[in-house]
Amino acid sequence: MCIGLPMQVVELRGESALCLYRGDATLVDMMLVGEQPVGTWLLVFLYAAREVISEHKATQIANALEAMSLAMQGETQLDHLFADLVGREPQLPEFLKP
Repeated sequence: MCIGLPMQVVELRGESALCLYRGDATLVDMMLVGEQPVGTWLLVFLYAAREVISEHKATQIANALEAMSLAMQGETQLDHLFADLVGREPQLPEFLKP
């Protein structure tokens, strides 16, 4: 299984960009999304940028990945990572509604 990581562009390098995730720098292939300005958030799979995403979406993905890591360690207090979901009734996406 391949998991996409939210990374932020910090330096352009031709058809690649140096990107950060949790303080770790990685050289990312930009061929699928084109050149992006420094500061842009990307969803990266196997060292290749596949989608330009918002900072908000990047935070949600990073929080979900952190929750998964904590759950694998036996942690059960994860609500702080899903503040947008706590205390609300789940909603079906429009295409699943009758």
